Amino acid sequence: MSRRHPQDSRRINRYEAWDLQYWSDRWNVPRHKLVETIRRVGDQVDDVAQALGKN
Repeated sequence: MSRRHPQDSRRINRYEAWDLQYWSDRWNVPRHKLVETIRRVGDQVDDVAQALGKN
């Protein structure tokens, strides 16, 4: 998997493995925690970052 950047930097696409990997690496959180947080608060980067305490 080559390193890619999100096409829309405001949203996390939970259906794209590389997008989940990018945000998981950036915030240093396990993928399953990222996915669970997206399910809980939605896919907006700001909302997910706040829920993870990463803003």
